[in-house]
Amino acid sequence: MGSGGQDDRLLEQAGQGDEKAFAQLVERHADRVFSLALRVVGSDAEDVAQEVFLTVWRHAADWRPGKARFSTWLYRVTLNLSLNHRERVVTRHAALDAVAEPEDPAPTQEKRLDERRRKERVMQAVAALPEGQSIAMTLIYEGGLSNAEAASTMGISVKALEALLVRARRKLRKMMAR
Repeated sequence: MGSGGQDDRLLEQAGQGDEKAFAQLVERHADRVFSLALRVVGSDAEDVAQEVFLTVWRHAADWRPGKARFSTWLYRVTLNLSLNHRERVVTRHAALDAVAEPEDPAPTQEKRLDERRRKERVMQAVAALPEGQSIAMTLIYEGGLSNAEAASTMGISVKALEALLVRARRKLRKMMAR
């Protein structure tokens, strides 16, 4: 059974009150939900992710398989709740997310530290992109969605999504070259 069919089955069971099935859904999708929320709301991502899964639990009984893929709907819920949350806390800044962990002076940690810094630099560069480009990159590269699924999640055409991705990649190359 494909992952979409398995998600549908688990969601149907969760809609009937099966907490274990719901826990499996959370386990399968928590990292991607958190990652997308992190891109949009920064340090409040965990709160948003919890709100997303609470929404999924509340609406599990209403799910109709075949209308859309569960993952596409889940990422749309995540995006909507993240954007709503960000609007509510406009005055807050995600400065804590940019604080690097203290360096470990041990030479064996040097490689891990370089990798962490590189990833942090890429994350900061993606976060610095215009909102649509940042969300598109996150859905495609971290969410693992197809262009069609990401476009549907964002409520835009596939061509518009592809244009966002081209502009985002171009900007990222320039940012990373500095």
